Amino acid sequence: MIKKTILYFSLVATMLSCAKKSSKETILTLSSPGGNNVVTFDLSNNSPMYAVKHGAKQIVSLSQMGFVFKDQDSLKNNFEIVGTKESTYDNTWTQVWGEKSEIRNHYNQLTVNLQEKENQKRKLNIEFRAFDDGVAFRYVFPEQGIKDSIFIMDELTEYNLTEDGNAWWIPAYRENRYEYLFTKSPVSTLDTVHTPLTIENKDYSISIHEANLIDFASTTLVNTKGSVLKTDLVPWSDGVKVKTKDSFTTPWKTIQIGEKPTDLITSYLILNLNEPNKIEDTSWIKPFTYMGIWWGMHIGKYSFWEGPIQGATTKHAKEYIDATSDLGIDHLLIEGWNKGWTPAWYENHMHMFSFTKEADNFNLVEVTDYAKEHNVRIIGYHETGSNLINYKKQIDDAFALYNKVGIHDVKIGHVGSKLNMKEWHHGQFGVNYFRYVLKKAADYHLTVLYHEPIKDTGERRTYPNMMSREAARGQEYNAWSDGNPPNYTATLPFTRLLSGPMDFTAGVLDVEVKQGYPGRRIHSTAAKQLALTVVVFSPIQMFADLPENYKGQPAFQFLKEVPTNWEDTKVLNGEIGEYITTARKDLKSGDWFLGSLTNEKARDFDVSLDFLEEGATYEAQIYADAKGTDVDHNPTAITISKQKVTAKDHLNLHLGASGGAAIRFKKL
Repeated sequence: MIKKTILYFSLVATMLSCAKKSSKETILTLSSPGGNNVVTFDLSNNSPMYAVKHGAKQIVSLSQMGFVFKDQDSLKNNFEIVGTKESTYDNTWTQVWGEKSEIRNHYNQLTVNLQEKENQKRKLNIEFRAFDDGVAFRYVFPEQGIKDSIFIMDELTEYNLTEDGNAWWIPAYRENRYEYLFTKSPVSTLDTVHTPLTIENKDYSISIHEANLIDFASTTLVNTKGSVLKTDLVPWSDGVKVKTKDSFTTPWKTIQIGEKPTDLITSYLILNLNEPNKIEDTSWIKPFTYMGIWWGMHIGKYSFWEGPIQGATTKHAKEYIDATSDLGIDHLLIEGWNKGWTPAWYENHMHMFSFTKEADNFNLVEVTDYAKEHNVRIIGYHETGSNLINYKKQIDDAFALYNKVGIHDVKIGHVGSKLNMKEWHHGQFGVNYFRYVLKKAADYHLTVLYHEPIKDTGERRTYPNMMSREAARGQEYNAWSDGNPPNYTATLPFTRLLSGPMDFTAGVLDVEVKQGYPGRRIHSTAAKQLALTVVVFSPIQMFADLPENYKGQPAFQFLKEVPTNWEDTKVLNGEIGEYITTARKDLKSGDWFLGSLTNEKARDFDVSLDFLEEGATYEAQIYADAKGTDVDHNPTAITISKQKVTAKDHLNLHLGASGGAAIRFKKL
């Protein structure tokens, strides 16, 4: 639904030649609507370059642009400007679901049409958009009679940063895809890293990423010298970066800019650079909360495969359905229901799962019928093992089966260092595969939850059945490894979560994991787990703990009530890797919810409630670390209190080490 649309076009030059424009004019500038950011395009030396300013601060100095094709054929110099066009766009659109209901898309655009002066005289268009919260640009190589295939061997785009700020990064080209802890170090020390890459400087912060990634390779960034970062497209197994014909359009290269790191969290530039929703009827796409026969598998109580402690049995499924219904949760995820799960499947290259045949001791129809009787919806699961040849052969039958038994949501896993044991998850092959499955799921009215995926680049705007994804170290690492340190969840909102929703699987109240592996636990308090359901946005929230750890627990009331779809989001405080406090307004009521968490340091916050509706009174229902509680001392203890508040009030919150607080502000 479009609330407001204003579109202005101002023709600055004709698309071909223009007698009024001097042929010597090779420097063009574009300002954002509010003047916050300015992009400069410079063709003074016949090679395209760009620069970015934020206010009076130069953020990116002149940086190279262009491509290298096969046989060292470069598209980077000997250009002239043959046309330009400027326009302004201002539109407010409504998300099907999201962290903010209505989003304003307001930018100024400059399109520069280039052509080589001699030889092949190829054309290249560069489109720039300047927003008040950042800038973006992309290349459009138009159809121009090239009959041979186009092989991009390198993209030359640079980010010549003027300051050597602190970057929070994870490495690229590793077997665990995006599942690494973040390292903080100066830009000048980086090797090759994934995006989004968050960089904090003294007076501003930026995030370098990309938007609307379609039929192209994902971007990683490599440090070339000093504080200069260069695009390093993820290659095919044969070394080619991108394979195409006739023409190509790159993703938008994005630089989100904020005065402070918290400003980046409420920037919607990535979404605004994606195409509008293409699914006409979205009535079947609904946010939800869920539980799963999942945590028990990760902590070793159950197994993923058939055997004595098999998790996915009809008996266990019915027990979990009963518990899910009793607790008032919407959905239940069942992993391991299908044939193919064995203790050795992870090491077995090109493992053959069946996506229509049931595992021993499991009856899909019996389970789904039982779930319907108890008003619980089952989430299906497909673990591909990264054998996509096998999966794509079965995908229509598999999705049709889910339609038949009333399953409307599917989690799809891609465990394996490479797809088909050959291609990177985030290369062009993977990009096209993940988009193919998303569109296929839409055809069957299935919502999608990806694990071991490519990164999010905002495609949820175009296909809102793309509900959430992993693409980082989630809760499961606490079950069988040394776990995620206390600063990890205070880092995610400023890094990984800038790209989109994450299926983190929080909400574990037994943070000591008493039924799990010896020496393994979650490095947080239980109150911090509640806070994560507000801080880590996802339209689908998994409450990961065993059902018995929720029954009779007063703190479960917060999980039962916390929404997954929001009208507005505000970040009240935060420092990367240190702490964060986030407030979100429920879309369906006048209530607000707040989550606050810290790293290994205990903290006291004086939180202003000026985000509440002026003149209204609220009951603040506060779930906080009990007195003396922290990650090492009685971490499961939660104190629950209530008090009446208004927008004029402040709340004093004490967070223990790796602790948190979660609050529902119920409008009276």
